Amino acid sequence: MTWRRPSLLLAGALVAGTVTACGGGGSQGAATPFDPNTCQGGTLEILNQADAGSHLDPARLYTSGGGNIPSLLFRTLTTRTRKAGADGAKVAPDLATDTGEPNADATVWTYHLRDGLKFEDGTPITSADVKYGIERGFAPELPGGAPYLHDWLVGAQNYQGPYKDPNGIAAIETPDAKTIVFHLNSPHGDFPYLATATQFAPVPKAKDTGADYEKHPISSGPYKIESYDKGKSMALVRNTNWSRGVDPNRLACPDRIEATYGLDPAVINQRMSTGTGNDANAVTTDTDLGPSELAQLDSNPELAKRVAKGGFPYTYYLAFDNTKAPFNDIKVRQALSYAVDRTSTVNAAGGSSLAYPATTFLPNNKTMGYQAFDYFPAGTGGDPAKAKQLLAEAGFPNGLTITLAHRSDDSEQDGPKVATAVQDALQKAGITVKLQSIDHDSYPTTLGNPATQPQVAVEEWGADWPSGGPFLVPIFDGRQYLAGGGNFNTAHFDDKAVNAKIDEINKITDPDQAAQQWGQLDAEIMKQAPVVPLFHTTNLRLYGKNVKNAFVSDWTGVYDLSQVSVK
Repeated sequence: MTWRRPSLLLAGALVAGTVTACGGGGSQGAATPFDPNTCQGGTLEILNQADAGSHLDPARLYTSGGGNIPSLLFRTLTTRTRKAGADGAKVAPDLATDTGEPNADATVWTYHLRDGLKFEDGTPITSADVKYGIERGFAPELPGGAPYLHDWLVGAQNYQGPYKDPNGIAAIETPDAKTIVFHLNSPHGDFPYLATATQFAPVPKAKDTGADYEKHPISSGPYKIESYDKGKSMALVRNTNWSRGVDPNRLACPDRIEATYGLDPAVINQRMSTGTGNDANAVTTDTDLGPSELAQLDSNPELAKRVAKGGFPYTYYLAFDNTKAPFNDIKVRQALSYAVDRTSTVNAAGGSSLAYPATTFLPNNKTMGYQAFDYFPAGTGGDPAKAKQLLAEAGFPNGLTITLAHRSDDSEQDGPKVATAVQDALQKAGITVKLQSIDHDSYPTTLGNPATQPQVAVEEWGADWPSGGPFLVPIFDGRQYLAGGGNFNTAHFDDKAVNAKIDEINKITDPDQAAQQWGQLDAEIMKQAPVVPLFHTTNLRLYGKNVKNAFVSDWTGVYDLSQVSVK
């Protein structure tokens, strides 16, 4: 599965230069250095397009969701390291005392809870609460959460949740109030990453109101809900039964957090850049810089120092069915790889401030195992001559005609701007491209159903956690192909050696060792040119004049709200 990026207000070709003044900054623009010991107080404002989540039930949220607000309400067995840059893409213990104890082949994972954990009402948090919270995610009444546990847990495929089967999932054991054990169908060295998902948040059975639970979910984090008007606003206040003594990850500096939803992205950026009144204490968790702000950065130092840059791992690429002509011929696939002009696609995606060229499938992210390679070097503007040569060798001396699908929304990086840039580049290589526009909402389902999959499409992929596994497995594991819909392996790629290597890496529980192997696997897969990488993305976010310690997480691509403070 993949996290969808929020809609972006793109700059097109207006800005192609780099943003040198931006950083993952801890305290840009602050008069005094940030001190976590004296950061408490004030009200943090959040200005967003979208709500805190499609649902505010931990069972229904996909991963952390909601611009990090769920992470202020729900603690999980593990969490991300709350740091800027590559260090922020590591797993840290949260409710648990460590990131998990695996057995020899990573099919059994054991966790022990910290001392002193409490819900917002003072009730102690137990392993049974964690188990119950996970089991709620299986209830058909509560759809939307990450699906991994349905496949990973022994005997859980047909479980229908605690409302229909109160006996629970036998593969999750709670031998005592502080211990929880998971039994998996196969090795999964990435299990500590999965345990950061909100499905692992504890839920007190006595307070569960089913589908209505999201109206007032019980907090295990530093804040609790004071008021919530779905789609419009939310106010959070301190959870007095939380303390830094039992949560070493979240600083929880502001006394209060007030979020406003349903705002236009241009309005958000205008308010953030002006920074008057309460907007001086504001951040946005779902809106990148717009054209106006990007154009000002080189000439407005004050604005530039209030921009944080991060790199949520995302790849945009051309996808096509490798089993169907003409793409069943590797020379045709290679020809497209040589023909694309990555400079023009980067400009179409917002310029080099928001994207950088891709020749690998894995983004340039250390924890994912990125290894630099370029098997089909096309320079900065493509190599149409080499592409024509390969097409002729494949039996297309006069070129060929293809249809390229894209999302209809012009504010998206898989929209008509990028598709047109690809069309122009391929035309130079003798490839006629007919564009096919598909509406925003139906685009994923159209691409994910082999019966309706376009001939070629601009696709995107973002990992649910910063590891090579969730980036490569859904796209290139032949056993992940789904003929009935919901398919992400749109290349229809199925290589027995690749499948076997995936199984081998899944047994590795050391993240650094696994990352190295995922990087090597990326290099092996891309030799076959099953897709054509176009660009990876970066994130640029403004923050208010009074905001300190604002950095964009390399795990989520948005501010870590648990770390920011206001004057």
